[in-house]
Amino acid sequence: MAMLEVKDLHVHYGVIEALKGISMSVNEGQIVALIGSNGAGKTTLLQSISAIKKKTSGEVIFLGNNITSATPKKIVSEGLTQVPEGRRVFTGLSVYENLMMGAFLRKDKAAIEEDLQKVYTQFPILEQRKNQDASTLSGGEQQMLAMGRALMARPKLLLLDEPSMGLAPILVKEIFSIIQEINSTGTTVLLVEQNAKMALSIADYAYVLETGKISLQGTGSELADSPEIQKAYLGG
Repeated sequence: MAMLEVKDLHVHYGVIEALKGISMSVNEGQIVALIGSNGAGKTTLLQSISAIKKKTSGEVIFLGNNITSATPKKIVSEGLTQVPEGRRVFTGLSVYENLMMGAFLRKDKAAIEEDLQKVYTQFPILEQRKNQDASTLSGGEQQMLAMGRALMARPKLLLLDEPSMGLAPILVKEIFSIIQEINSTGTTVLLVEQNAKMALSIADYAYVLETGKISLQGTGSELADSPEIQKAYLGG
């Protein structure tokens, strides 16, 4: 069964139609990638799923519930959490305080502590720097913090918007292996990524977005082998 279904989604910025009838689904346990060039509508799609951006028409179904008009807070409480593009860590707050912000809707103190330890195991650097202001972290460390903060909400589905943006190649590899690790422990992942090659290498399924429409879809390996994709996105 599909964990997330997007049905005929249209989104406008003023008179400009940014999404032109997108239909897609994410099955439980999968890593699903959305690739496409800048301005194709990838971030708009994620933002409209998590109710940050208003939808013109269409439906979003999550775990069998219609969340089309739910608030962002309600959507997080249902188990859908987004790591925004550009990391957006809270500066002026420590690493630890940033992580706790991820758990702000939760009341289960013992389980929150347990999850904090899990995040520290996954990202040891965050434990080392837990008392530092989040703004003092490097780009890669901030990305890890943004992911750790999202995991503190115990998401069933994690939306990742451009996690590798602006990172050195060695860190990109590390972030992608962490995404696989998060997925292997039971969190489903929907990944928006400019780095098509890396995204397709870990994706069970992928969609290609072009100017607000899905132009191609298939398994990660099918798309990675497709001459069209190689030419457009993989420098083939």
